[in-house]
Amino acid sequence: MGSGVSILGVYQSDFARNWAKEKLELADAMREVVEGTLADANIGPEMIDSMHVGNAFGQLYTGQGHMGALAASVIPELWGVPAMRHEAACASASMAVLGAMAEIECGRYDCVLVIGIEQEKTMPGNQAARVQEAAAWVGHDTGETDYIWPHTFNEIAGEYERRYGLDTQYLRGIGALNLTNAQDNPNAQTRLWKLSEESFSANDDVNPIVCGRLRRNDICQITDGAAGLVLVSDRWIKSNRQAKARITGWGHTTVGLGLAQKLNRNERSEFVMPHVRTAITDAFARAGINSVDDLDAIETHDCMSASEYMAIDHFGITAPGESWKAIENGDIARNGRIPVNPGGGLIGGGHPVGATGARMLVDATKQVSGCAGNYQIAGARRVATLNIGGSTTTTASFIVESAQ
Repeated sequence: MGSGVSILGVYQSDFARNWAKEKLELADAMREVVEGTLADANIGPEMIDSMHVGNAFGQLYTGQGHMGALAASVIPELWGVPAMRHEAACASASMAVLGAMAEIECGRYDCVLVIGIEQEKTMPGNQAARVQEAAAWVGHDTGETDYIWPHTFNEIAGEYERRYGLDTQYLRGIGALNLTNAQDNPNAQTRLWKLSEESFSANDDVNPIVCGRLRRNDICQITDGAAGLVLVSDRWIKSNRQAKARITGWGHTTVGLGLAQKLNRNERSEFVMPHVRTAITDAFARAGINSVDDLDAIETHDCMSASEYMAIDHFGITAPGESWKAIENGDIARNGRIPVNPGGGLIGGGHPVGATGARMLVDATKQVSGCAGNYQIAGARRVATLNIGGSTTTTASFIVESAQ
């Protein structure tokens, strides 16, 4: 590797907003996130050498493709700066980060802007959910259900039930924790929701079944949102100033699109999705850490409560199949052994698909720099992320550490 990679500045839009209702376009959101990220980094656009944009469904929700060019369309100083778009479903922004890191590590550029952006509230909710079938194996996994992703993660929960047993109260416990955590996050989509014990119960009126084991509050929302980071090289830091955080490790795996492919191939593994475990342990190895106990917090993919249930044992918080113990014991609560999604994750915070990987890194940076406000984990110095696209088809994990 040529250079290390540090995070100079970050920004997240308010995920509770509906851009179409505000008469805003994607370009308006792009302007906001670029300006906000640069302001937090305390640099002007003329300092940016390159740009990477994560976006999953631009054409399908808005008709807008060629998203890499959108920043230059609204920020004149970025005219001529090389840019590219990355698409990997829910892991799109993580792929944008990996692309930016590679440019810095090889010495090509020293100051790179990464944006994750998605506008989803352009059509009725049922239709908006169907758009995301494009991230599955079309014609193989699609066509038999109206809600592909609740169905997919219900099947993954079913695999846990088949192998290890699964009490759905623990899935509801994940939803309860993340929605409650989101109440303290000023950018969270659900922060103003009125919650009660019934919100996380098996009450079919308050928390109705969506698919199989998954109820409404096991599932993330359709979200508009954007998040940004400025990444810089060691050379840039030596010539300028210290950054907020440092990316010390990363892991990235890609497997086939089909859910059945994965479950059949992995049926003899102790982990339900061993390639997800590999992405995590690769990140650990590159960061020089031994286990999850070397972390202070985790930002993980909880598009459904079942995906966080999977993340718990794949991170090693428990043995395989024993994720329920970490929920029951309070290990993943903010004051627990290893806090998970202290700002609400995707269920509580929102899931603008192409922005989620960047948002995770924004929150990780806030934690290790002591800027997470009411959801700050005291003394946090090292945070991991886990971002998955599709039915764990594309997986990325990063380790973010304090730069101080």
